[in-house]
Amino acid sequence: MGADSQISSSQLHRVLAQLSWGPKTLHLIWAAAPRYTVAWIALLIVQGLLPVGSVYLTKLLIDSLSAAINARGAWEYARPALVLLLLLAGVTLLIELMQSGIDWIRAAQAEFIQDHIKGLIHKKSSELDLSFYESAEYHDHLHQAQSEAGSRPVALLENGGSLLQNCITLLGMAAVLMSYSRWLPLVLFLTTVPAFYVVFRFDRLYHRWWRRTTADRRWAQYYDAMLTRKEAAAEVRLFGLGDHFRSNYQLLRKRLRGERLTQMRKQSLAKLAASCAALLVSGMTMAWMAWRALHGTATLGDLALFYQAFNRGQGVMQSLLGNIGQILTSSLYLGNLFSFLGLESRLSDSPEPAAVLSQLKTGIEFNQVTFHYPNGATPVLEKFDLFVPAGRITAIVGPNGAGKTTLFNLMCRFYDPQSGQITLDGTDLRKVSVKELWRNISVLFQFPLPYHATAGQAIALGDLEAMPGQTEIEAAARSAGAHQIITRLPKGYDTLLGNWFADGAELSGGEQQRIAMARAYLRQAQLVLLDEPTSFMDSWAEAEWFERLRALVRDRTAIMITHRFTIAMRADLILVLNEGQVVERGTHEELLACNGLYARSWSAQMRASFQEPETAGPAPCENLALRGVL
Repeated sequence: MGADSQISSSQLHRVLAQLSWGPKTLHLIWAAAPRYTVAWIALLIVQGLLPVGSVYLTKLLIDSLSAAINARGAWEYARPALVLLLLLAGVTLLIELMQSGIDWIRAAQAEFIQDHIKGLIHKKSSELDLSFYESAEYHDHLHQAQSEAGSRPVALLENGGSLLQNCITLLGMAAVLMSYSRWLPLVLFLTTVPAFYVVFRFDRLYHRWWRRTTADRRWAQYYDAMLTRKEAAAEVRLFGLGDHFRSNYQLLRKRLRGERLTQMRKQSLAKLAASCAALLVSGMTMAWMAWRALHGTATLGDLALFYQAFNRGQGVMQSLLGNIGQILTSSLYLGNLFSFLGLESRLSDSPEPAAVLSQLKTGIEFNQVTFHYPNGATPVLEKFDLFVPAGRITAIVGPNGAGKTTLFNLMCRFYDPQSGQITLDGTDLRKVSVKELWRNISVLFQFPLPYHATAGQAIALGDLEAMPGQTEIEAAARSAGAHQIITRLPKGYDTLLGNWFADGAELSGGEQQRIAMARAYLRQAQLVLLDEPTSFMDSWAEAEWFERLRALVRDRTAIMITHRFTIAMRADLILVLNEGQVVERGTHEELLACNGLYARSWSAQMRASFQEPETAGPAPCENLALRGVL
C-alpha cells in the first residue's frame, strides 16, 4: 500500500510539473498573437453554447411536430413547428459559420505562434556561447526543441480551446440529462474514462520513446545529410560510401519504425476495447430510456433529446478527456522547449563593464592561462604566457594542434579560460562587454562562411551597423584583392553568390576567401585576426596581398595564423607555438639565426618549394623567447 501511494504521489508530482508549463505557454501564445487570441476565446464560448441550444430545439421541434400530426396539420399547431424548424436551421448554420471563423483564426494564430517560437529559438541559439556546441546534450536539447516547437504550442492551443468549448457544451448536456435522472452524468463520465486512460498512457509511452531515441533520430538525419548534401557528395562517390550510409540509415529507420508501429498496434487494440466498453454502457442506457418511452413516461421528443444529449455528451466527454490528455502530453514536449529557452550563456558580462579603448596602446597579454575545451581530456594551454604588442603585425606559426586557433577563440572570448587572465591594455577581457569586444575585433576565419547573398551584400555583412555604402564596400574589396573578381561576375556587385538559388554564381575557394577578407577589412576594428589568410593564394599573390594588409592595418593591431613561412617572414614579430607553449619569439632573421624549430621548418619548407639540397644551418643559439627579445 505504501509503495502504491508513493508511486501515485510521484505520478501526481510529474503531472503537476507538466502543468506548470501551461502559464508560460499561454504567455507565449498571447505574446505571439494577442488580438487573434481574444477573438478565438469569444468564438469558442459561443461555439460551446450552440450545440446545447441545437439539442433543446430538436426536442421542442419533435414535440411540436407530434402535436401538429395529432391535430392533422392544423395551422395553429404547424406554425410553432415551422418557427422551431427555422430556428434550428439558423443555429445549425451559425455553428458552421462559427466553426469556419474559429478555423481561420486558429490557422492565423498557428502561423504567428510558429514564427514567434522559431524566433525565440534562433535568438537563444545565437546568444549561447560556443561551448554549448561542444556538447552532445546541447544538440539533443536543440533537436527536441526544434522538432516539436512548431506543432506542440499550436496543439496545446487547439486542445485548450477545445477543452473550454467542450466544458461549456458538457455542462449544458449534463443539465439536460439531469432532468431525466441524476445518475446519468455519472454514467456519461464512466463511459469515457477507459478511452482517456488509453490516450494518456500511450502518449506518455510515446514521449518516453521519443526522448530515448533522440540520438538515433539525429543519426538518421546525419546519414540523410551525407547522402543528400553537396559538401559530402564528392567524397561519398569517390570512396563508394553511398551503400554504407544508405544501409545504416535504413537499418536505423527499420528499428525506429518497428518500435513505433508496435506502440501504435497496442494503442489501437486498447482503444478498440475502450470503445466496446463505452458502446455497451451506452446501449444499456438507451434501452432504459426506450423502456420509459414505451411505458408512456417519456415523449418522442424526450427520446430524441435524450439520444442526442447522451450521444453528443459522450462524444464531448471523450473529446474533453482527450483534450486533457493531449494537453498533458504537449506539456511534456513544451518542457523541452522551455528548458532550451532557459539555457544561460556561461560567458557573463561584468555588472560594471570596462570601456574598450578606441585604439590599443600596449597590447594583448596571456598571463598563466590554462584552458581546455568542454569535452577536452587534456588542456590545450597550461600556465600559458604570451604578449602581443599593439600597433604591429604578428604572425603565429607552429605545427597543427599547437594551440594557435585556440588563441583566437580566447581573444574573441568565445570561451573563458579555466584559470589565468587575458588582458587588453591591462584590462581583463572578462570585465569588457562581450558585444563591445566583438565590435572592436575583425576576424577572417580559416574556413569562412560562404553567404548566399549578392557580392556587395556579402561584404557589407562585415559591419551592418555602420550601414556601409557602395564606396566603402568597393574600397574593402580592393584592399582584399576581390574587386577584379567581382567585376568579372555577370552583374558585378549585384551578382548572387552560391548555387542554392537561381542565377547564383559559384566561386572557387580562393575567391570566396577574398570576399571573406573584404568582409573582415570593412569593419574598422582596432584588432584584426587572420587565420590562414593566404591558404588559397598562390605564392605570386602573397607579397602583393601583404603590402595591402600593411597599409590597411596601419596604426592598428593585426595577428595572423599561418603555415606559410613566406608570409610569416614579412611580419613585424613571429611567435612560434609548440605543444601549447611559445617556444620561440623574434623577427624572421633572428629566428633563422637561432637554428631552432622555426629555422628547421623554414629550411624544410624552402627545400620542398625549390627542391634545394639540405645545408647545415647556423649554430644553435639561446631561445630568443627566453632572452626576452621583443
